[in-house]
Amino acid sequence: MNLNQVNQLLPVPTNPLEIPAAPTVASNSATTGEPPIYFSLIIPTYNECQNIKKIVEKLSQLLDGSLAGDYEMIVVDDNSPDRTWEVALSLTLDYPQLRVMRREHERGLSTAVIRGWQAARGEVLGVIDADLQHPPETLLNLLAEIKRGADLAAASRHVAEGGVSDWSMMRRFLSRGAQTLGLVILPGVVGRVSDPMSGYFMVRRSCIAGKMLNPAGYKILIEVLGRGDIRWIGEVGYVFQERLEGESKVTWKQYIEYLRHLLRLRFARWPMGKFIRFGLVGFSGVFVNMGVLYVLRNFCKLELTRSLIVAAELAIVSNFLWNDLWTFGEISRRQRGNRQRLKRLLKFNTICLMGLILNVLLVNVMFNIFGMNEYLANLIAILAVTLWNFWINMKLSWRVTDVN
Repeated sequence: MNLNQVNQLLPVPTNPLEIPAAPTVASNSATTGEPPIYFSLIIPTYNECQNIKKIVEKLSQLLDGSLAGDYEMIVVDDNSPDRTWEVALSLTLDYPQLRVMRREHERGLSTAVIRGWQAARGEVLGVIDADLQHPPETLLNLLAEIKRGADLAAASRHVAEGGVSDWSMMRRFLSRGAQTLGLVILPGVVGRVSDPMSGYFMVRRSCIAGKMLNPAGYKILIEVLGRGDIRWIGEVGYVFQERLEGESKVTWKQYIEYLRHLLRLRFARWPMGKFIRFGLVGFSGVFVNMGVLYVLRNFCKLELTRSLIVAAELAIVSNFLWNDLWTFGEISRRQRGNRQRLKRLLKFNTICLMGLILNVLLVNVMFNIFGMNEYLANLIAILAVTLWNFWINMKLSWRVTDVN
């Protein structure tokens, strides 16, 4: 490989993992001398020298028939020991729409895709594996979904005409288990598609432009769904093929990274500021409860059970008023009127009473069945109930969907 060929490599972006807005002819010409195009397809690679020529040839045949002159393919190689990047670069003489990026200081499929998108000129950004496990023919169906108006089009093994070829029962179990785990931790994201583990999809640049992406592992689709402005999703069935050349890169480490990714997105989407305010208000309610109980017992001489009920109810009302004013104040101000406030109070009261029942049940289960220390059991139950009260109240008592 001569110096001239090396100079043809795309420079690796070093800025944060943020997709720029669609390049204009002027701004893009200043850097590459080429105008924007409709579609950019990223092919992340590592030790794929045996497959890269086949995938480039097949993709070129398909795309030349539907997007001739209006697409590009970008191979992003993580400095493969088998010099995949060098083989890909040699193909650019026959496939002028092919560009190659060699990353020497970064690793990882997800970041490879993002770096490719950062260098891409397309209005629509896509990704496909280089190992031919993603059938290239499905690409045209995905493009059709985008042209119909979809913001994101994903290839799925779990819709009509989808499936897997020769997977073992263990591999099927792990795949479905990972999807189920995602539904538990991040239902509002993972539940939007039938195959959140898919690595074969395309998305409009405008839906993720300006978003700071922070993927962990190799499942970039979840990151795009979690951080992008995705409204309409189209899904296309495909049969996942067995690898013909090379070795599979799926390891236990990647499943751990997948879990980290889910948790990272979960906490990124969690309204932490509101949760802290909710917790502080709840803590203040303890003093209201204890103070009222003391007054009722020592000055009003009310019997214990009634005192406990009145003290608990006044603490709930106090918590509601502070949450309505402070924690969820921006929502309350958009839902003015005594009737709306009364509805929120009734919902809040009901949810907190359910939380009290949940607290008692959890303590009894942990103490009587699992033999846990009663004080530790109560602490865990209080934390669980606080999360319950916050999340359900946010979804039911203070809902922005109540306001048109």
